[in-house]
Amino acid sequence: MEQGIMATEYLTVTALTSYIKRKFDVDPYLQRIYLVGEISNFRPRPNSHQYFSLKDDHAKINAIMFKSAFSKVKFRPEEGMKVLVTGRISVYPGNGGYQIYIDSMQPDGVGALYQAYEQLKQKLSAEGLFTAPKQALVKFPKRIAVVTSPSGAVIRDIITTVQRRYPIAQIVLYPAVVQGNEAAGDIVRQIERVNQDETFDTLIIGRGGGSIEDLWPFNEETVARAIFNSTIPVISSVGHETDTTIADLVADVRAATPTAAAELATPVLSDELLSIQKQQLRLNVAVKNRIDRNRQLVQHLTQSYVFTDPSRLYEGYIQNIDQLKLRLTGAQRGILNNFEQRLISTNNQLKTNTPKNRIELLKQAVSHSKESLVRNMQQNLMNDESMVRDLITGLDHLSPLKVMGRGFTYVTKDDHVIKSTADLSEQEVVSMHFKDGTAEAVVQNIEKDKKDGK
Repeated sequence: MEQGIMATEYLTVTALTSYIKRKFDVDPYLQRIYLVGEISNFRPRPNSHQYFSLKDDHAKINAIMFKSAFSKVKFRPEEGMKVLVTGRISVYPGNGGYQIYIDSMQPDGVGALYQAYEQLKQKLSAEGLFTAPKQALVKFPKRIAVVTSPSGAVIRDIITTVQRRYPIAQIVLYPAVVQGNEAAGDIVRQIERVNQDETFDTLIIGRGGGSIEDLWPFNEETVARAIFNSTIPVISSVGHETDTTIADLVADVRAATPTAAAELATPVLSDELLSIQKQQLRLNVAVKNRIDRNRQLVQHLTQSYVFTDPSRLYEGYIQNIDQLKLRLTGAQRGILNNFEQRLISTNNQLKTNTPKNRIELLKQAVSHSKESLVRNMQQNLMNDESMVRDLITGLDHLSPLKVMGRGFTYVTKDDHVIKSTADLSEQEVVSMHFKDGTAEAVVQNIEKDKKDGK
């Protein structure tokens, strides 16, 4: 049974790709895409389908344009050209890749109005008007306001569709000019009037198709902001299916045609009544099935071992407790052994570092220092004595008395040492100094060295 259930969970690649392709094909937002991009990998195929890519700075998408659509293109596409395309997104089963099937293509930049349209679009997009949360439509509206021309086909189509689908809803027309210079202001005033009433569930803004000039009031910034500020959900139905205005982007819901707008705003009364009957039947069946399933569940539970043998509930817990006890005992034993080893190590360190041992070591250090100090002092004294003896010997050798002991003497006059014969005069009395005393002498004759040149 289990293998059979698991086997049903495996899909083939074809089945999965088909499922994804259907998701793309039924998504209404992917059925009409307006895309701007740069042509890439373009290789012209005369009289055939065209395969290429569209890219921007950060992404690329494969594109195909069938021969019938490509034959309507009024310009020559080239590699690197920036274009505006419309089409739908789908999956090609052959490789599982998604791509855009292009219906129309035109060069980017089709005139001043389109440029103004793009600039306002970028401005409002940057402010978040397009991505802000949309208001949900009331499923069963009582009053629906319509802002459009009173003489156009829009109001007639809406009234006809609502009467056919949901006749109990009331339609109230707020007539407005929808073309020309005065149209934007008139549309804004009517939107504000509808919001001031506060009795409407839905607001439809619409007009028929036309050129970009005809639809321009719905590309005005004042209209876009009035739609965005509306407290009533707004359905925009402007132009044909291929026309997209700023009003369409700001509105809570966009409808391709006025008839589609009426269909979005109202349900089909007969379908809703039939749906209520089906829901009632489904509810009865669901309640009965739920009761049956709960009855079977109760029966199954009463036969479970929880009730037949409650002790089995605790077998796993008991085994876990035993294992935890063993782990706890082992952990405690490890902790105690660790503490014991640390205690022994600490005790050995204390024995080694007792104050007595440290005192003995310090005494030995003091004794060694004392002996070293005595030796150094003795050596210094011996060195100083030797140095003193050497100095005495040197002084003795330099002593004048030592020199005079070898027969030398010096002469003075008036207590001044005579250094030259120029300081002497004949018959002058001078003193001569010897090692053991002095003697006076009279200068008899003065002879100067001939080398002096005098």
